[in-house]
Amino acid sequence: MRKSSVFMIMATLSSTCYYLFVTIILSLCPITLCATVVEDLKNLHPPLDFNTTIMTNCLKNPSLRYCMGSSSMDLDEIFKFTIVASHLCNESKNPNCVESFPKIDLRNRPYIAPLYLSFGFFWKYCPLTILSIDLSNNFMKGTFPIELLHCTQIHSLDLSINELSGEIPIKGFSPLTNLTFLNLSYNCFSESELFDSQFFRRFNYSSFIHSGALLDHQRFTLKVVVLLVGFPVFVIFMVICLGWLCFHRPDILPRKLRRSSRFTPAILKAATCGFSSENLVGKSDVVHIYKGVLRDGTRVKIEMYLDDISRDGYRKFVEECKVLSELHHKNLVRVLGWCRSRTFRAIITEWTKEETVEMWLSGSSPPWNHRLKVLMGIVGCMRYLQQEWPQVDYDLNTSSLLFSDNMEPLISRFKVGDQNSNRRKICKFGVLLLEMILNKGVQAEFGGSDNGGFIRYMRSLNLADLQQMIDEKMEVTEASYYNQVKQALSLGLMCIEQSNCDQPSLAVIFNTMARAYKSNLVLPSANHRTFHGDRFKGHVLVQSR
Repeated sequence: MRKSSVFMIMATLSSTCYYLFVTIILSLCPITLCATVVEDLKNLHPPLDFNTTIMTNCLKNPSLRYCMGSSSMDLDEIFKFTIVASHLCNESKNPNCVESFPKIDLRNRPYIAPLYLSFGFFWKYCPLTILSIDLSNNFMKGTFPIELLHCTQIHSLDLSINELSGEIPIKGFSPLTNLTFLNLSYNCFSESELFDSQFFRRFNYSSFIHSGALLDHQRFTLKVVVLLVGFPVFVIFMVICLGWLCFHRPDILPRKLRRSSRFTPAILKAATCGFSSENLVGKSDVVHIYKGVLRDGTRVKIEMYLDDISRDGYRKFVEECKVLSELHHKNLVRVLGWCRSRTFRAIITEWTKEETVEMWLSGSSPPWNHRLKVLMGIVGCMRYLQQEWPQVDYDLNTSSLLFSDNMEPLISRFKVGDQNSNRRKICKFGVLLLEMILNKGVQAEFGGSDNGGFIRYMRSLNLADLQQMIDEKMEVTEASYYNQVKQALSLGLMCIEQSNCDQPSLAVIFNTMARAYKSNLVLPSANHRTFHGDRFKGHVLVQSR
């Protein structure tokens, strides 16, 4: 509940008591220094008869603000109010502070105005005679000083040219029914829909010039222009960026938005540091082979073909790559995808060691159980391809079979070929089986990519002749090993037979090799190169996916 004004206090206090207060206040502190107000509030205390005086005043005039509201009055607060009122009356340059207190004028007083605003008890008992409050041009910061709204009788309020921010307490102005002049211009209030409210209709536009509360038409127009022009430009820019990413660097997009098997020249260029010579690992007139690292850290091999093929040839190339990229087996070099530009086409595969089975046989002289494991991995992969991808043909030469990091044999050369070539595939395995057992002299005599001479020569020999050609580096001394090698030679001869009736099926080959491998699971010799990550662990089944 609001209290009375200082004028009413001064008018109703006994003349002796009032003049005593004024004399003490004016003699102890210069009114021109704001520090004296604080000192007065700190050092002065109500006289002993102040309570009696207040009670007498309330009996004479119950409408006084400090007489209304509560039964218990804070005499110390009321006394402080009289002190601040006396100072503020003089700071506002009122002509007669004793008889009237019509206005508060602290404009252009940036060091004093915040001090008087901080005295909440003064605004609580705001003098009823005050009709005008001017705190303009004081660089005040913070939110709207709602303490001023306790002076419900005022006619004029000027808070212009400050730095006030936040929301204007529109509802707080409702009790100020006599307010006819309001100036909140040149502040930083939050923009609100004042023009749609009854509050705005009480005043005119000049009350809110550059206050931040009203919609700035020029700024609004600028926003509309920026929105109408900037948004389409932004959309076009985003579409261009997205299109560039989709067609040039899809590897930057989330995985769900990528075409997993389609690579772009920009991706390959980034993976190889601009096709640098340091990443060039092989070169001929038709193909360049690069090593690279994709954005996700995958190491790859890029076979870049520089030949010019027809549109129909490229279509077949893409269809073949799509099929090959679907192959997943631990004994197959994985095809990750393909790429085409105006100057080349490329196949991208996982990076593997450069060691071939041929190099492994010549260099490390592996024992029979290691060779058997390699053969078991190859025949397992052959069964997977026959069951899942019968249209895929492959090469089983010792010079094309590679090793993975954990020494798993890998078929590295394959293509989409004749689905009815099972007989030829079994013949290839027979040649590989014989090459893995016989000494290098026999293989060197029939070197080259054409195995025709080697096959014809093998067909002319019997099993006893072949036993004399077994590679001595295998050191087959145990009878069980020797019997396995003889069975393998016999199986190899059956695989290269011309007659379909005499040639074993892939299922028979797999079962035969699996039985031999199962019975031969022993730890490798310390004198030979070991195989890491033995995945069989006593089982004969080979995972197909």
